[in-house]
Amino acid sequence: MKRAFCLGLALLAAGASGCRNLNSWQKTTFLYFDTVCEVQLYCSAPTYAKARGALEQIFEDTTRLFSPGSREFSAPLTLDLFAQAREVSLRSRGCFDLSVGALSELWGFHAGEYRVPADEEIHAALLKVGMEKIRALPDRLEIPEGMGMDWGAIAKGAGVDRAARALIELGVARGFINAGGDLFCWGTNPQGRPWQIGVKHPRGEGYLGVLSLSGLGAATTGDYQRFFLQDGIRYHHVFDPRTGRPARGKQSVTVVGPETGLCDALSTALFVSESPAEILEYFPDYGAFLVDSAGKLSSLGKPFPLRPWPQTGP
Repeated sequence: MKRAFCLGLALLAAGASGCRNLNSWQKTTFLYFDTVCEVQLYCSAPTYAKARGALEQIFEDTTRLFSPGSREFSAPLTLDLFAQAREVSLRSRGCFDLSVGALSELWGFHAGEYRVPADEEIHAALLKVGMEKIRALPDRLEIPEGMGMDWGAIAKGAGVDRAARALIELGVARGFINAGGDLFCWGTNPQGRPWQIGVKHPRGEGYLGVLSLSGLGAATTGDYQRFFLQDGIRYHHVFDPRTGRPARGKQSVTVVGPETGLCDALSTALFVSESPAEILEYFPDYGAFLVDSAGKLSSLGKPFPLRPWPQTGP
C-alpha cells in the first residue's frame, strides 16, 4: 500500500567470515501482508537465526490478526492497536477510520472488480462506517453487524515497529525493515551513513527526494498505489469516510517519525483531511511531505531535510 525505497545500498556478502560470531550484513525477504518485506541486518549468524525466528512470528501474528476478514477482536495486540487508531481518528476529526471495509468492498478493491457505485449504494455503505460505533470493552471490541474492518492503514506499520523492537532487543544495532514502503531503520547503513530513503514521485518514475534517516520510521499513502480509471477520472483506494468516495486534493503524503505504525495512520489521515497541519499539531515528533493534486510539494510538522533526487546519474 505504501511506497518508499532504500537507495544506494552496497550490501556486503553475508557469512563471508569463517567465524560465525563475527558480524556481517544479512539480507532476506518475507511475504507479509501480501507485500514483499525486505530486511537487512548487521549481526552474527547465531543472532541472525534468532532474528529470523522472531520476524516470522511477528509477521505471522500481525497477518493473522489484521488481514481482511479477520474477526479476532479480543487479542491484547488488537485492543492496543485500536486505541492508537482511535486517537488518530479523534485528532483527525474522523479522517482516519478503520471501519471503511464496506467502502473498499463496494468499490471493488477487495475482489479487484472495480466499479463506481451509485449514490444510493454509497449512502447504504456509509451506514456501516464509523469508529464511534465500535465499543471498546476491557477485554474485547464489539463491532456492529455488517461493519467491515480495514486495519491495513496502521497494522502493517505497527508490525514493522514490533519487529524492529524485537531485533534491537536481540542486539542488532544496525538494520532496515521495509514492508512495501512502511519502513523503519536504525543504526547506520553498510557505508556507515544514515539510511538513504527515496520518496517516490507519485506520477513520475523517479523520486521527490531523499531522506537521511536513523532510528525513525516512514510511510506513504498515495493515489497511485491501487486505483482504476473510468471516464478519465482516477478512483483510488484511500476513502474519505465522511463521503464514501476516494479522497481528493492530494497525490501522495509521506510521514516520518519515531513509530512506523503512527506514520502509516497519519499518512492516511493527512491525505484525507482538508486541514492536515492541524492534525500534526497533536503529533510534534512527526513531519510530512505532501503532493497536492497539481503536483506541488510542501512540508508540514517537524522538519526533516529532503535532498533533491538527481534527474540523471546514479
